[in-house]
Amino acid sequence: MHVMEKVRIGGIMESDGRALLRIMSVPHHAGAAATLLGAMGQAGINIEFLVQSNDLDDTANYSLVIAQKDLEHALTVLETIKPDIEAKGLSYIPDVAVISIFGPHLREKPRVPGLMFSALSSVGVSALAIATSISSVSCVVEGIYLTTSVQALSETFDVPFQVKKRPKDY
Repeated sequence: MHVMEKVRIGGIMESDGRALLRIMSVPHHAGAAATLLGAMGQAGINIEFLVQSNDLDDTANYSLVIAQKDLEHALTVLETIKPDIEAKGLSYIPDVAVISIFGPHLREKPRVPGLMFSALSSVGVSALAIATSISSVSCVVEGIYLTTSVQALSETFDVPFQVKKRPKDY
């Protein structure tokens, strides 16, 4: 039997003590993202993770991850701008974590995303949001699954360095 060699990655980063915000069904217009992201920036709320996609009605849905400590403030800001961007929905999930696997050369390793989510699935973890870049694959998971998720990824990949942890109050 041929044992497949583990794919080498640069490392795993984790960031817990976060909250996931979802701003849903925003009609397509040029200023929506500027209004949303500008308001968060003006309020001093750092966005650690951002995904924007369109649904079947061609309205935008935004998923943002922020520090848990900023959740109440962010909700106040979002309620204020919700009419301006004509968002139909706003929801949040407290106590989430962001897990990222990073390079080098991830864009030359097409198996990495599938392996990542197979590893998470094998321990019963479902991603709440996913984002990729040239050098990383990131996902949001419920906070209670962080340790299990990182362990599964550590067993799946050849990870030369320790997991990089971002403190909760970052």
